[in-house]
Amino acid sequence: MKVRKVFVSGCYDLLHSGHVEFFRQAAEYGDLYVGIGSDKTIEGYKHHKTVYSEQERLFMVKSIRYVKDAFINQGSGILDFLPTLDIVKPDILVVNSDGGSDAKRKVCEERGIEYVVLRRDPHEGLTARSSTDLKQSPCMIPTRVDLAGTWIDQPYVSQYAPGWAITVSIEPTFEVRERCGLSTSTRNLIRSIWPYQLPNMDPETLARLVFCFENHPEREDGIVSGAQDAIGICVPGVCRHWYDNHFWPQKIETCGDERVFDWLEQHLCMIPMEPRKPGCSVVEGKDITEVKVRALADAAERCWNALLAMDLEQFAVAFRDSFNAQVAMFPAMIQGSVQEYIDRYSTLDDVLAWKMPGAGGGGYLVCVVNDVPAFASAHPETIRLTIRRPGM
Repeated sequence: MKVRKVFVSGCYDLLHSGHVEFFRQAAEYGDLYVGIGSDKTIEGYKHHKTVYSEQERLFMVKSIRYVKDAFINQGSGILDFLPTLDIVKPDILVVNSDGGSDAKRKVCEERGIEYVVLRRDPHEGLTARSSTDLKQSPCMIPTRVDLAGTWIDQPYVSQYAPGWAITVSIEPTFEVRERCGLSTSTRNLIRSIWPYQLPNMDPETLARLVFCFENHPEREDGIVSGAQDAIGICVPGVCRHWYDNHFWPQKIETCGDERVFDWLEQHLCMIPMEPRKPGCSVVEGKDITEVKVRALADAAERCWNALLAMDLEQFAVAFRDSFNAQVAMFPAMIQGSVQEYIDRYSTLDDVLAWKMPGAGGGGYLVCVVNDVPAFASAHPETIRLTIRRPGM
C-alpha cells in the first residue's frame, strides 16, 4: 500500500513542544514533509526578524523524528509554501485549528489535496504551548551590575588616568525596572533587534555591535553611552575592561571561574529603591580630578584581585571605595532618597559595603553581605542575583 504524503507549513521560529505534537499528529496520516517560512518572508509579514535563521530552523525541524523531510519555502506571504507544495505533491495538507484559511482550503481543492484541520492539543501530560505565549514570556536579555570603576568608560574621566571598569552579567530572574541603573536603555535597544534572547555569537563582537548601534552618528542627544553597558550585558560572567581616553576599551579580561560566581552570588544582592526621577542629571555638579580618578582606578584594581581571591573583607573595602570615588566625582549620584536607603542599610550588621549598580539617582542599592540567603530571609525585599554563565 502506498504511503501517503502529508504536508504542513509554518515559521517554527520559537520551536516548542506544541510544534512537535503537531508534527506527531500530522505524521499519523503518512510521511510528513514540512515547509518552513524564510527569514525574508517572516520579516515581510510579521514585521520583525526571526530569532533563529532559516538554516537553524531547517536543521531543528529536520532533526525531529516525525519529519520525513523539510524545505525552506521560496514563495511569499501567507501562501509562501506553494512552490514547496508543488515539489512535494502531497496527498494531504494538515493545518492546526488557528492556522487554517479559506485560501489554503481553495489551494487544496484546486490540486486535489485532502485538507485536514487538527485541534491544538498538547501532548498528554504537557502544558499547552504556542509561539504567542512564548513571546509574551519575560524577556531573557540579561542586564548588568557595575561592580567597580565605572564612569571611567567615559573619556572625559579616563583622560585623567587610565583604569578598569568591572561589570557582571546578570540573568533577568527579577523584574528589571526602567531608570534604575541596570542599563535598561541599552537593554531595550538590544530587544529592538533581538526581542527574546541574545544571539549565539562571540560576546565581545556582540558588545561592539550593540555599542555602535546605540551610538549611531545621527543620535540626537549627542551623548555617547559608555561601553560598559554593552559589555556588561553581552559578555557573560564577570569581566573587566581597560579604558585610556577612548570610548572603547583597549582590552577586556574575563573571569569564568564557577567558584567565583558561586561565591559572588552568596555575598552580592540588591535592594530596590525609587526609580531615578525624570529630568534627574547625575552629571550635574561633577568634579573630576586626577586624584579622584586614580582613586577610582585603584579601587577597581583591588576589587578585581579580591574577587578572584574570594577575599570578602578586601572585596567589601574595595567595593565601597569604588563607590566613594564615584560619588566624589559625581555627587548627584546620591540625590533624592538614595542617601536615606544608604543610611538605613549601611548600619545593618550583615551589610559590609554598598553602592549603586549604575549611574545612580535611584533604582537599586547593591549590597555586599555576609550571607545572602540569611540576609534575604531577614529582609524579604532583597533581590538575589544569578550570574549569567559563559555558554548560556
